[in-house]
Amino acid sequence: MSEAFVPIRGLHHYAYRCRDCEETRAFYEDVLGLPLVHVIRSDIVPSTGEHCPYVHIFFRMTDGSHLAFFDLGDNVAAAPSPNTPEWVNHIALRVDSIDALREAKARLEAAGVEVLGITDHHIIESIYFFDPNGIRLELTVPTASAETTARHAREAHAAVEAWTREKQARLAGAAAVPVAGAAAAPAVGAAEVSDWGAMDA
Repeated sequence: MSEAFVPIRGLHHYAYRCRDCEETRAFYEDVLGLPLVHVIRSDIVPSTGEHCPYVHIFFRMTDGSHLAFFDLGDNVAAAPSPNTPEWVNHIALRVDSIDALREAKARLEAAGVEVLGITDHHIIESIYFFDPNGIRLELTVPTASAETTARHAREAHAAVEAWTREKQARLAGAAAVPVAGAAAAPAVGAAEVSDWGAMDA
């Protein structure tokens, strides 16, 4: 077995494109309460050397990690992925309690933000909404016990293997010519998936 990869300690920042840095600042700082703590203004991208005037803004969360955004100066938001439903790609942020989640929902709605939920995923409860750039955000609070969380960790590899077999069988079935009167094949591995399977987006 090869030597383990260097330890990854946590999230430093997640970066995305924004339409306008002030519009984004107003939402993340004034509505969500995340302080703006750092701004980078440059005309050259350090990692590639290409010319692209931008501002890079960082909002700090209480654990020291950040959400960050690039304003490229053209008032254009990132286009959604054409082959991915809008509920798939999202940023999930943890809050302390169900009461905090309810308060967040009320305050967002009072600010004119449309909120979906509270949704009970059995291991977490969540609300969902979009920022001004069309980025889907989730606020969530864990509700599973330590024992349940540990069991999910033990079952995770088997669940992925079961899903992989199910997906392969479904794709193979879709590619095959259907036979009239043939019974539908049962889902492969469905019984092997733990109650993580109850969690959806």
